[in-house]
Amino acid sequence: MKKFQRILFVSQGLTDESSAMKQALSIAGNNNAELRILLVCPGLPKEMRDYKDKYESSLVDQVKQSIQSAHDVLKPGNPDVSMDIEVDSSDPFLIRYGKTTIQVELESGTTPAVRIIRHVLKNAHDLLIKEADPQEGGKGFKAMDMELLRKCPCPVMLSRPISRHRDQIRVAVAVDPESQTPEGRDLSLSLLGISRSYADTCSGALHIISCWDYEFEYSLRHNPWMTMKDEKVDEIVRDYRNQSRTALDNLIQQAKISGKTHSHHVRGHADKVIPNWIEENSIDVLIMGTVARRGIPGFTIGNTAENIVQKLGCSLLALKPNGFISPVKAY
Repeated sequence: MKKFQRILFVSQGLTDESSAMKQALSIAGNNNAELRILLVCPGLPKEMRDYKDKYESSLVDQVKQSIQSAHDVLKPGNPDVSMDIEVDSSDPFLIRYGKTTIQVELESGTTPAVRIIRHVLKNAHDLLIKEADPQEGGKGFKAMDMELLRKCPCPVMLSRPISRHRDQIRVAVAVDPESQTPEGRDLSLSLLGISRSYADTCSGALHIISCWDYEFEYSLRHNPWMTMKDEKVDEIVRDYRNQSRTALDNLIQQAKISGKTHSHHVRGHADKVIPNWIEENSIDVLIMGTVARRGIPGFTIGNTAENIVQKLGCSLLALKPNGFISPVKAY
């Protein structure tokens, strides 16, 4: 199973981000990973440059408060978590969390998503975690979050508050077992491996969802130039469904994941079925891939994936296929 080693938590330093911070601290702890924090904020105008130090200190203080709040939530469920949190007086951009030193870096200016992605590229981060920007209606993601999903080369987790205890968090992964490309199949295998590891830190149960549909059924039943009986069409559709189900079972077997799994083979178009299924089953975290053309900058997220994420009200962990090239350059 994939282990994350260099995690970047992105903060805007203006609101309580303790929910996302809790996810970051938990994932870093479970993976024994390095955690860094990047503060992104607008640059101060020239007439306010005298307030620069105070402004930056206030942002770091807000990050510290988010860490403290996340720590207070984690501690009751983990008696081993007992540590002091302090800002290094000699360097306000170092936060000590027990024996761990978390480096805080600050990026100010325009185009925050581009600055974040450049930071990921320069520092070889393998996971980015960010609190999802509040969205009217509680579903979908705003411009900066979508830009990260489209262009960031490493997995991106957009976190939303989860009310359940960690042991009750419901995790689902969406896969395409019928992908005709090697990178598509490898992506599905990576999704299953990462989602299995993630579910093991929560309830232990992993829900695997795959969609199928036979697009020619309507034509076969209603084409005036054909005389195929309904029974024959039923047989064709049934055979296609069984082939799709077998492909899903084979993919899960190939991934060699263990533990408690529930596979859901649902009929319909993914961009309609998956968001409804996620809501109906009270899923807290969805893990899915974004479809890209390998090696071609700019082809970063497919229409189906984009339609799905814009209807989600849960936390999202999104992966790119192997070989994805971000259109953003490190330098």
